Amino acid sequence: MDTGLVIAAALGADWLFGEVRHGHPLAGFGRVAGRLERAWNRRGLSPVVRRLLGALAVVLLVAPCAVAVAYLSWRAPRGFLVDIVVLYFAVGLASLTQHARRVQRALEAADTDAARAAVSMMVSRDTSSLDAPGTAAAAIESVLENGADAVFASLFWYAVGGAPAVVLHRLVNTLDAMWGYRTARLDAFGWAAARLDDLLNWVPATLTVATYALVSGHPLRTLACARRQGWRTASPNAGRAMAAGAGAVGVRVGGPGVYHGRLRWRPRFGVGARPTAAAIGRSLRLVHSGALAWTAIALITGFALA
Repeated sequence: MDTGLVIAAALGADWLFGEVRHGHPLAGFGRVAGRLERAWNRRGLSPVVRRLLGALAVVLLVAPCAVAVAYLSWRAPRGFLVDIVVLYFAVGLASLTQHARRVQRALEAADTDAARAAVSMMVSRDTSSLDAPGTAAAAIESVLENGADAVFASLFWYAVGGAPAVVLHRLVNTLDAMWGYRTARLDAFGWAAARLDDLLNWVPATLTVATYALVSGHPLRTLACARRQGWRTASPNAGRAMAAGAGAVGVRVGGPGVYHGRLRWRPRFGVGARPTAAAIGRSLRLVHSGALAWTAIALITGFALA
């Protein structure tokens, strides 16, 4: 089946059915990964041993899943259905939209407590002390970063390597989200997952910047923010995506945040004023427009090469 048709079908299924509420493969994978980390990442181990065990854990968790999907995609009578299902589970655009809309609606109703509770489902930081602009900024950052990590990266890796590449990327990205923190417990153990995620997301992040510039209506401002501000994070990818997206939306995000009980200063990205509820909607439209643009390009390319 043509790549563009698979992408269109997967995004269509995501729009129609949304996120699977029970038994989502990524949730099950996360539980297994959490148990493995608790069993292997024990106190008293040296940083070198923790790094080696973390790297081995990545291989043991990710490789069998990617190989299994490759086999199913190749051997199944209708392998394209496997591709559609895998991409549908990986993208998660409807779920991202649903969570962000809850924050937006709560802020529009001036219910900051409800907005904080809603945004806590999207980010790993402590949201209990956020004001309304801070809550909107947290939601926007999550939309922009997940647009790069889940939506555009999944579409890219499907176009490059099919369903197995999507599984490889998405599972590594999940491990990075679980283990890639600079804490005493996870810094060494999560090193391999974080570095591999950086590698797998470099090209998709670059394409995300181009996408945000293309569909925003403000290409120069978007690209200028990515170029000037994208280097401000330790990750070579997240900073570029958030800087470009914040520039495209026309807001400024970042600042202090509490992670795992510690106050950290997050880099400032974008231009303009602090965000409002309306800016959350603009960030969602940015990602949706980008997904439609990628689908159209894939379809046109497929038909042109047929």
